[in-house]
Amino acid sequence: MENNKKVLLINTHLTYAGWTEGTLNSSFIQKAKDFFEAKGFEVLETKIENGYTVDEEVKKHMEADIVILQMPVNWFGAPWIYKKYVDEVFNSGLVSKSFLTGDGRTPEDPAKQYGTGGLLQGKKFMICATWNAPAEAFDNPEQKLFEGKSTAEFFLSITSNYRFCGAETLSDYNCFDIYKEGDITNDLNNYPSHLEKVLNL
Repeated sequence: MENNKKVLLINTHLTYAGWTEGTLNSSFIQKAKDFFEAKGFEVLETKIENGYTVDEEVKKHMEADIVILQMPVNWFGAPWIYKKYVDEVFNSGLVSKSFLTGDGRTPEDPAKQYGTGGLLQGKKFMICATWNAPAEAFDNPEQKLFEGKSTAEFFLSITSNYRFCGAETLSDYNCFDIYKEGDITNDLNNYPSHLEKVLNL
C-alpha cells in the first residue's frame, strides 16, 4: 500500500556503558518502523546520540506527517541530549519561520491566545517511553511521588513544544517497571495496536 505519508522516529537514548545500552528503546523503534512500513509510510529516522544536522532535522519535521519520540525516562525526563536537540532544532524552526511565526498573539487581534502561532497544523506527535516506575505510580492521588498525575501531565514539558508549533499530540505509550515486574514482551507486542488506534490507521 502506497500513501506517500511519512513518519519521523526520533530515538533519544543515551548510552551508559555497562548499564544502559539502548536495546529496549531500539526494539520499540523497530516495532514502529515495521508497523509504518507495512502501512505504506516512508520512515525517516534520527538517533540523536549518533549525531544530526539541524537543518536536516527541521526538514524531516516539515516532511513528516507523524513524529514519534522514543525515550527512556532518565531522572524524570528525557536524556539531556534531547533537550539540546530541541533547543537547536526548534530555534532553527522559529528563526526560519517554518515551525511557527511567533507565539500567536498580535496587537491587531488581542483575543488570540498564547501558543496559537504554530505552522505544524495537521501533523501528529506521540511519545513512547520506557520507565523504571511502575504503572500504579500514576493516576493515583495516594501515590506520594506523582500525587495522582498522569503520564500525559508528566510529559507536558515535551508535548508542549509540539502543541506550541501547532501539532496535535496523541496518547503516549509506556513500558513500565522495566527492571522489576514489568512485562516487556507484551508491551512490545501491544505497541502496534496502540499506534493503529491513536492514528486511526
